[in-house]
Amino acid sequence: MITKTIFSGFGGQGVMMMGTSLAQSAMSKGFHVTYLPAYGAEMRGGTANCTVAVSDDEIASPVASEPNYLVVMNQPALFTFQNRVTPGGSILINSSIVEASPSRQDITTFYIPCSDMAQELGNARTANIVMMGAFVRQSGIVPPEIYLKTLETIMGSRKKALADINRKAFTAGYEYVQK
Repeated sequence: MITKTIFSGFGGQGVMMMGTSLAQSAMSKGFHVTYLPAYGAEMRGGTANCTVAVSDDEIASPVASEPNYLVVMNQPALFTFQNRVTPGGSILINSSIVEASPSRQDITTFYIPCSDMAQELGNARTANIVMMGAFVRQSGIVPPEIYLKTLETIMGSRKKALADINRKAFTAGYEYVQK
């Protein structure tokens, strides 16, 4: 089994954190993983994306020319990456920001208003964690408890105050998407 995912959006939306947290969660589960970040000209506000490949076996190339999943945090990302998704794949869209729909009929699309949900939880910066809850539920790559434990490890002891809000954000996204 090999599953490739592209996470995409603006710099500052936590796109790289989404990829890093999935990669580390999958490694802790015993999978082989590659992580390939790509930044636009600016860090915050510019385009950002990363590719994560997760496999039972060694991975020959980190490039996801035909990813199984595409996570879209802004509209330009949808237009840039939707045609790369393998037929039968899935796109998860931040419907709080992205007004367009994919032009393809051979994929499954999930609309998650993660920015709005994060705002309702009291911390707009957790939109990426809401999306990761939806992604983990839909993809089934790693169990939620492993993802959350990895997220706490990544955040470290100096950010323990965020652990509770991140857990709530993850749970909100996880419960929003029906498998």
